[in-house]
Amino acid sequence: MMNVILVEDNPKLREALASGLAATGEMHILFECESGEAALEYCLENSPDPARSALLMDVQLAGELNGIQAAEAIRREFPRFPVVFYSIQDDDDYFRNFRNAGILSHYAYVRKSNYLLPQMIVPLLKEAVAGRSFIDPEIESRVQEVRLKDINDPMALLEPNEQVVARMLAQGLTNEQIAERLGFRDKRTISRTNGQIYAAWNLTQTTTDEKVARTRAAIIVQSSQLIWWDEAGSPKVQNERGEWVNWE
Repeated sequence: MMNVILVEDNPKLREALASGLAATGEMHILFECESGEAALEYCLENSPDPARSALLMDVQLAGELNGIQAAEAIRREFPRFPVVFYSIQDDDDYFRNFRNAGILSHYAYVRKSNYLLPQMIVPLLKEAVAGRSFIDPEIESRVQEVRLKDINDPMALLEPNEQVVARMLAQGLTNEQIAERLGFRDKRTISRTNGQIYAAWNLTQTTTDEKVARTRAAIIVQSSQLIWWDEAGSPKVQNERGEWVNWE
């Protein structure tokens, strides 16, 4: 008999899943809740056995943590704790969370519409406990799509305050004007921030002065692409294979 920690914020669906899984005779609902925080608290207090237990959770939950973030927090305390995610949401942030979590084994990630019947869920739970992994091909495709989007998203390399300054820089504002709009007394704060932006975008690796770096940063913001200029001044962008090719 396998133990299941069921995390679903829709009470009717949670009840249906719990009764359906229990009716298989192979699953025991150890705990059920609506939030990732409650699941984390339960695991910390009760230390369920990863060899006989698994998480079954929606990705979109009540509370601050989504399902992937909750599983990541639980797996910090219980390494590779088995988990099966399901979701109907097609949100880039969820796929980004999953990729950044670095979950490699003891898991399944499926679309709710494809795998929500108990007879479909039970094999996924068993495979996760056995250490194997499965990802719905549709979700895997979206995860890769988001990865490629992030590779070529220059703003993803900047901290929030740097993103604000970069956008103002691209509008043609001077350091003094940016400092005034952001409420800084010392324009050198903006100069230092510019330096971080140039470094993040590799605009200081070639023999360029500040004016050239500033112009190139503005081009990057306006084009929404991460562009690299080689020593000859030729602009390059990454293709789908991660290769730097001429920017047309």
